[in-house]
Amino acid sequence: MITLAKVEAQAPGLVSLAKTAAVSLHKSGLGGQRAAVQLVLDHSGSMQGYYANGSVQRLAEQALGLSVNLDDDGAVPVIYFGSYVEQYDDARLDNYTGIINRTHPRVHWGSTDYVAAMHAAISEYQKSGATDPALVIFQTDGEPNSRKAVERALKDASSLPIFWAFVGFGGRVEFLEKLDDLRGRVVDNASFFHARDPLATSDADLYDGITREFAGWLTAARTAGVLR
Repeated sequence: MITLAKVEAQAPGLVSLAKTAAVSLHKSGLGGQRAAVQLVLDHSGSMQGYYANGSVQRLAEQALGLSVNLDDDGAVPVIYFGSYVEQYDDARLDNYTGIINRTHPRVHWGSTDYVAAMHAAISEYQKSGATDPALVIFQTDGEPNSRKAVERALKDASSLPIFWAFVGFGGRVEFLEKLDDLRGRVVDNASFFHARDPLATSDADLYDGITREFAGWLTAARTAGVLR
């Protein structure tokens, strides 16, 4: 387990985020809950400004601040997607500073193939051997290549112990709002948080937007037999 003392020793810049995430988890009744956290990042052309201004790096740090409260290994797999998926490193206490600027220049700019990214996240979770549920923070700023394919993929994934926390940057996120209410799933396995201006969005608001619906999913998933 990652203790606050370990965060203070290895990554003092994450202490405030870890504390804020802990408060959010406690408010949602998730104190002591374990989960495998992943970060899926849109690398389409329209995202260039968010990489340049530090918005994506900040989200990576926020994801890690949440992970140290939930995940035993304190490592967050970072999955980039555009026209296809690319993955280079995990965000950890010892490497998180500047991790986005170190890795994303190797990634091709592309379209927004949500489905390829979802399949990659599922594969990452399954091959990890994790027994705790997965919490996938899935960031994008636009429409997917195929709405119907994403809806089908989310329905298919609703029987898996994976929760999708969609985070929308900017203004073009109508599809994510509709996806949050998609019918035909075993359980509601997704949430949506709109970070219209990600650098102006507070850490507490982001964490509350993720953990509140994650808590509801845990209860519903246990009732439906998705989680033991």
